[in-house]
Amino acid sequence: LIITTIMKSAIIASALIASAAAFAPVPVAKTTTSLNAFESELGAQPPLGFWDPLGMLDGADQERFDRLRYVEVKHGRIAQLAFLGQIVTRNGQHFDGAIDKAGDAYSSFPNGLAAILGDNAIPKEGVQQILIFIGILEVTLMSDWTESAEFPGDLRNGTFEGAWNKWNDKQKLQKRAVELNNGRA
Repeated sequence: LIITTIMKSAIIASALIASAAAFAPVPVAKTTTSLNAFESELGAQPPLGFWDPLGMLDGADQERFDRLRYVEVKHGRIAQLAFLGQIVTRNGQHFDGAIDKAGDAYSSFPNGLAAILGDNAIPKEGVQQILIFIGILEVTLMSDWTESAEFPGDLRNGTFEGAWNKWNDKQKLQKRAVELNNGRA
């Protein structure tokens, strides 16, 4: 009877010790990855911090990061302009005058995708002109053709220096952070 009680106590004690060990913190090895190199970059902000869910920067160098940041800024700007265009045209504001030689007014075409795909869409030649104009902007104005950019997405090309230089470095970083977050939203 005494041996049975001692055995039961030993089994219960070992079970309690084992279960307590399951909840003890396990030391984690400190490892460094290439992602740590970008955790202090502009855009790594609360609440997410540095976020690369697709692993596009695994093993990347600074040149790859700068290229992806340039693309992120560019796409953010396009998205912001598209959103602004939706707000303005859906508010009923359109360019004055005719969009073509037939005399069709800008306001005679629908808003959004219906302007391109709808029954009363802009003629395909007009869409082609718009795309060619965007291509010309892309090649001429929307690139760092002077190769004097201070950061990825800096397309001032020696212009707008007065407006940009009136801010101190902290304000410039804050402006760039706001642009990044607005483009991500």
